[in-house]
Amino acid sequence: MVMNEAGGMIEKWWQELPNKYPMIDTDVYTVMPNHFHGIVAIVGADLRGHPGQPHRVAPTVGDMIDWFKTMTTNDYIRGVNHGQWRPFPGKLWQRNYYEHIIRDEGDLNAIREYIVNNPAGWDTDNENPVCRDLSEGGK
Repeated sequence: MVMNEAGGMIEKWWQELPNKYPMIDTDVYTVMPNHFHGIVAIVGADLRGHPGQPHRVAPTVGDMIDWFKTMTTNDYIRGVNHGQWRPFPGKLWQRNYYEHIIRDEGDLNAIREYIVNNPAGWDTDNENPVCRDLSEGGK
C-alpha cells in the first residue's frame, strides 16, 4: 500500500495531536484507504483545580478524536475545493469511533502488531469495499 497525499494529510494531523493535547503521546498508527488505526497514550493530565482559578477539566479521548476529525475534514475539503481530491458523499468520517483501553504490555504489543500489519490484510479486510461487495454476492 502506498500512501497518497490525502493519507499524508491525515498523518500530519495525527502527528499534531500531542501539540494540541500535551497530556498525550501518539503511538503506532496506520492510514488505510478508508479508515485509520492509532494508539493514544495518556501520559499526564492535571485534574486538580487551582486556587482562584476555575476548575479545569482534562479533555476526553472523544474531544481529541473530534478535533482530529474536524482538522482532517476541513483540510480535505480545502483539497477538494482546490481540485486535489475527490469529493466525498456525506461525511468524511463515521459518526463515532472504536476505542479500547490497553491494560497491559501484552495487550499493547498485540494491538501494535495488528495496526502495523493491517495494510497487509487489505485484500481480505471487511472494511475494503471490494471485499464487502463480494461477500454480499457482488451487489
